[in-house]
Amino acid sequence: MTLTLQDCRDRDAQDLLRPLRDLFSLPAGQIYLDGNSLGAAPKATAARVASVVQNEWSQDLIASWNKAGWVDLPLRLGNQFAPWLGAGQDEVVFTDTTSINLFKVLTAAARIAAEDGPARKKLLTERSNFPTDLYIAQSVCQQHGLELVLLEPEEILPALDDDAAVLLLTHVNYRTGAMHDMEQITAAAHAHRILCVWDLCHSAGAVPVDLRGANADFAVGCGYKYLNGGPGAPAFVWAHPRVVNRCWQPLTGWFGHAAPFQFTPGYAPAEGIRRYLCGTQPIISLSALQCGLDVFSATEALGGMQALRAKSLALTDLFIRLVEERCQGHGLGLATPLHHAQRGSQVCLTRDEGLGLDGQGSGAYAIIQALIARGVVGDFRQGDGGLGRHKDILRFGFTPLYVGFEDVWNAVEQLRQVLASGEWREPRFHQRQAVT
Repeated sequence: MTLTLQDCRDRDAQDLLRPLRDLFSLPAGQIYLDGNSLGAAPKATAARVASVVQNEWSQDLIASWNKAGWVDLPLRLGNQFAPWLGAGQDEVVFTDTTSINLFKVLTAAARIAAEDGPARKKLLTERSNFPTDLYIAQSVCQQHGLELVLLEPEEILPALDDDAAVLLLTHVNYRTGAMHDMEQITAAAHAHRILCVWDLCHSAGAVPVDLRGANADFAVGCGYKYLNGGPGAPAFVWAHPRVVNRCWQPLTGWFGHAAPFQFTPGYAPAEGIRRYLCGTQPIISLSALQCGLDVFSATEALGGMQALRAKSLALTDLFIRLVEERCQGHGLGLATPLHHAQRGSQVCLTRDEGLGLDGQGSGAYAIIQALIARGVVGDFRQGDGGLGRHKDILRFGFTPLYVGFEDVWNAVEQLRQVLASGEWREPRFHQRQAVT
């Protein structure tokens, strides 16, 4: 049965999550499919930030650390979002960036592994992991005498052995949207006493996560993608209670001290997850992030993560089906798994090499730029130029909080027109910008 635009409108009319869209500021005439890079702004954010500046900072000044509860904001936000991660209370803090938090937990994991078995000399990760994860892992390996081992997805389970100290994986791959089985991999790693660190940047707030249920050791994730906390929003860090107090994290700043206002010269780490704080906290950014987290609190009454996940899968299923039906003959392929248990909340398309301008490359970057000019915002991730298994990626994120089924139909129609007309060949769409 061929789907129609009216079918998509009917699905929007029946969508119980549809009212959540009204909580966001979305530009008129734009279909935003890049929430997996930067989430949309909640409407409440501007007023909240203004209140922090005009009232808490301008009027109450330093008293706001106590009066407005600034001092506890990282942990308070962590507790608000912890249920969405399958974490317990006082186990999550929002602080610093994903890269900084990853350095903290990888270093902690390396130290714990050295205590448990100094012969363990490998840090395992996926070759196509997000580059910042690989860069931080390289640094940690240099400092702790570990070998960084890069693996393809099918090589991960066979590589787990008694020589490995730490396994670092991103739950949902940023390039393909492929999702690892966290529970299965963690159990397999623990059978060899390997500590598991999970990056949740592309899964927190988009797919079900159960850190306690999976028995993970550490996790980090960002606040600016599906959590809609704003550009550069503070990230989060989690450590399982069995490991959280086992060692110092490496950035021993005063907010991670057991008693920061005693001003003692020696460092004494706080108990629990507070020790993963470092310096003075970014209160304005944390306050903006709270507006994003408040949307998730509102979602609980509409079915919570189960409802979000069901809609995410319906949106991505629809996009895949419509691309297959309406964009045939233009060299598009699918990099994202069809199986629901293996898919995040994005769809990544490839395009055959040799179909680019003058037979060079894939033209994927230019196609995305032409779509953006038409008001359909996705993004581009570069491949390896045909030297390996990674092709150029046209990446589309489907945030179920504000993306609708009619949006999907219209996005695919614009993609069809861009491909059929060849307008992506215009030179203006081939000018590379700093951020792709």
